[in-house]
Amino acid sequence: MTDTSDIRPFRIDIPQADLDDLNLRLANARWPEELPEVGWEYGIPTHHLRELSEYWRDSYDWRANEADLNRYPQFIATIGEQTVHFTHVISANPDAQALVLIHGWPFADFRNVIEPLTDDFHLVIPTLPGFGFSGQTNRVGDASTESYAVVLAELMSLLGYSTYGAHGGDAGSFVAPQLGRIDPEHVVGVHLNGPITIPSWDDDGVGYSDEDQAKLAKLKDWSSSQTSGYAGMHSTRPQTLAPALNDSPVGLLGWIADVVHTFANEPIDRDALLTNVCLLWFTSTVGSSMRLYKESGQWGAAMPSSGVPTAIALFKGDSTIRGIAEKQNRVVRWTQFDRGGHFAALEAPDLLATDIHEFFATLR
Repeated sequence: MTDTSDIRPFRIDIPQADLDDLNLRLANARWPEELPEVGWEYGIPTHHLRELSEYWRDSYDWRANEADLNRYPQFIATIGEQTVHFTHVISANPDAQALVLIHGWPFADFRNVIEPLTDDFHLVIPTLPGFGFSGQTNRVGDASTESYAVVLAELMSLLGYSTYGAHGGDAGSFVAPQLGRIDPEHVVGVHLNGPITIPSWDDDGVGYSDEDQAKLAKLKDWSSSQTSGYAGMHSTRPQTLAPALNDSPVGLLGWIADVVHTFANEPIDRDALLTNVCLLWFTSTVGSSMRLYKESGQWGAAMPSSGVPTAIALFKGDSTIRGIAEKQNRVVRWTQFDRGGHFAALEAPDLLATDIHEFFATLR
């Protein structure tokens, strides 16, 4: 029997003083002017952010969303010097497979796929170190996708799962395959949505399809595009940006809402957006959450395949290069959808849950 003494129950209960402080900061926000008729070309329009902030202050109900988050059993594990918050939902199905769901930046929200998946899976949904209730990371390297994989492998062992599957999107699309590389005797399969495939500087696209070559050219020019600004800041000066976002809820909301507008294809529920912003705000972890961009060594690295069967689901707008994905993974399933988007668990949870079900059914 695995020793679970390092695991204790957890329940979200934000002090009222923190809510009062948030509302006061929202009420006292200082608003900049905005250029007329430029839309989103210069970033998030002030009037759009102001409307969203006013909704946050006057209409959004944190307590209702807190109660919704608390519907599912939550725990805190101690792994080395790191605390890890996670949700653990046990299936009633005696033949259920363990499945770890791994989030990216900035969202740590799989609520829309929990119920569709629990008929076949015991779900372990960790909050990555540096995010939310897992708390800040305090050592260089602890916020890397590589270190995340080590922590999650230990968590699954601590929970007593001898075999498990892994799903990830965004940064989770680096962590899930890495779990397969470091724990292949326990990881039965990896499912990814829109995995981030960053080409190496010398990738010439030889042998790639025409579609992949077009994506390659676009990604090689990505650093000069308007969509790369947030990632450039995260990967170079996260400590400079952190005080502003940690001190101003309007600043934090604007930064995240701009990223969502850039990469989402389907409308994301406004309350879901604000709940995820609140999770970073109340825990003061936006600074440590951004460190993953600076500390992860997998961005653009030529990673070896783990040999673990891997499924890839692409949603509308995904820029995944199949040629790179197949070099780094043993891809046995490739599915493309005409709706959804980068934040699949929030944009198309029905499609995502179905694809996860169908893939792991082939591995039983």
